Amino acid sequence: MAPRTRKQLAEKLAAKEVPAEIVVEVLDRFEEVGLVDDRAFAESFVHARRSGRGRRALAQELRRKGVDDETAADALEVVDHDSQAEAARELVRRKLRSTAGLERAVRERRLFGLLARRGFPTDVVLRVVREELDGQA
Repeated sequence: MAPRTRKQLAEKLAAKEVPAEIVVEVLDRFEEVGLVDDRAFAESFVHARRSGRGRRALAQELRRKGVDDETAADALEVVDHDSQAEAARELVRRKLRSTAGLERAVRERRLFGLLARRGFPTDVVLRVVREELDGQA
């Protein structure tokens, strides 16, 4: 089983109709012995997914999984502006091959959308797409 946050485990136990006081007791004990660690989960999650996502998307995913904002912010420190630009550049380069026969405006629109959906900052999206398209001209 993949690592889970405290919130995810609590939801699973609640779905199995485990009484709330038992859930709290069990999860507290799991935290004491290190079986549940939201900080370690967040760091691992960010490390595994940072190459294909921007900081904003990673933060949203962590929030959905029940990681508090402070813990998420600590884990996201490794995702700086330069690493986001490099990850965006890799995605754009892969997508450029499949859009080779299209007009520049269409390619820009598709690439902008791809990177925006992946949570990359607007300045990174604009710069990377234009640099990569200019480099192909």
